[in-house]
Amino acid sequence: MIAHVTSAALRGIDGLLVEIEVRRRPRPEPLAVVVGLPDAAVRESRERVEAAIRSTGYRYPGGKITVSLAPADVRKEGPAYDLPIALGILASAGVVSVTGLAATAAVGELALDGRVRSVKGVLAMAVTCRDRGVRRLIAPAENAREAAVVAGLDVFPVRTLADAVRLLNGTEGAPARVAPGAVAAEGGGADEVDFAEVKGQDHVKRALLIAAAGGHNLLLLGPPGTGKTMLARRLPTILPPLTLEESLETTKIHSVAGVLPAGVGLLVARPFRAPHHTVSEPALVGGGTVPRPGEVSLAHHGVLFLDELPEFNRRTLEVLRQPLEDGSVTIGRAAAALTFPSRIMLVAAMNPCPCGYATDARRTCTCTPRQVQAYMAKISGPLLDRIDLHVEVPAVTADAILGRADGRSSASMRQEVIRVRDIQARRFAGERAAASLLNARMGSRLLRRHCDLDADGKALLRQALDELGLSARATTRILKVARTIADLEGAEAIGIAHLSEAIQYRTLDRVEARM
Repeated sequence: MIAHVTSAALRGIDGLLVEIEVRRRPRPEPLAVVVGLPDAAVRESRERVEAAIRSTGYRYPGGKITVSLAPADVRKEGPAYDLPIALGILASAGVVSVTGLAATAAVGELALDGRVRSVKGVLAMAVTCRDRGVRRLIAPAENAREAAVVAGLDVFPVRTLADAVRLLNGTEGAPARVAPGAVAAEGGGADEVDFAEVKGQDHVKRALLIAAAGGHNLLLLGPPGTGKTMLARRLPTILPPLTLEESLETTKIHSVAGVLPAGVGLLVARPFRAPHHTVSEPALVGGGTVPRPGEVSLAHHGVLFLDELPEFNRRTLEVLRQPLEDGSVTIGRAAAALTFPSRIMLVAAMNPCPCGYATDARRTCTCTPRQVQAYMAKISGPLLDRIDLHVEVPAVTADAILGRADGRSSASMRQEVIRVRDIQARRFAGERAAASLLNARMGSRLLRRHCDLDADGKALLRQALDELGLSARATTRILKVARTIADLEGAEAIGIAHLSEAIQYRTLDRVEARM
């Protein structure tokens, strides 16, 4: 008899149905063989499955057991096949109902005592099961809320192998389906930080508001202790809530990477990722023998914050160019090329020199001009071109430090961001991928249509080009920022004031022009 069990594998952030076939033949001693390009973790499942079956109280069938994982040309990784393999073996011995296995998929790792442990990527697997006509999914209890996000799929949480057997046989004590509405959400409460707590730095808050409204990349430049990190960490509090589509995509990435918090069904807060400056290239953009998403993809639809930017390895920073430009990162390996989404807001912070005090009027900089130039040269021109706003963050005055924080709240700023993003949604309605379009992501055609300048504006921009030596990419970034500033003011056309403010946010271009 050949028993058939459906399971799922991962390819990037997408799922792939896997058919598990179990055949048992007479043999004096029990022997299990797993075929179908299994990795070490899958081959070791033989020992876990046998121990789990015996610990649960079922008889492990004798004879030669062949387990085939199809399609055979796709490498199978991880312990997620333990549970379906065990169910297939029990079905071949007549313990599990073959009828119960129809239109049912199963995933889960087995402990030696029969407990079912959580696995990565269950949301992606659940989406694939639903799309391929599978009606039921048996999943570890810790992953069940995550899978229950998918409409049109009945999800049954199991804590032990015995739970799964009772469910398939329809016997007493079988686990109940997870209600689709019972989804735990992360980040739904009040924000822990607020812009109302920030003292001074009003022009920096203005720049952060512009960046959030248009989806622009931002660099904060200033001495130590001026609040660069504090301000950056408050940026997510003024971003609009994730849409359902964005939430599903973000949750899927975190699930595949194995960083989704236990018991969370759906991420509702925009991610904020802040890797240390010692991060490697694969950790930043993704990689590995079988590629996995990196920090730039884990920050998808959110913020990637790079503190102490010049301390990052320059080669590591250069790999950000494609993700920032394309909104995705493609990683090629011999077996396959996988693409991970990376639509992020990049926020970086840095000191103006090695000692940090080149722009601090209260302290003396001890760096030589050559040291300052070498320090700034750690960040390449092409990467700086991709950062829309360069903002100086000065030292906070004593009066501001000792005074009361009376700035705008994050809630107030968020409402303004939502209003401006609504303007952009109407502007780009009907365009391809309109749902993800913001001013910062306009292509050349949309730029010509929505960022046209009058004669005075062109004269001002030409003067800036001549004096600052701006590249074509930096020029388009200025126009996009000016469009966002005009939207904040409710203006149909970009005016001189909007353009002037956008040019002022090219601090490092002005510094390079003076060198």
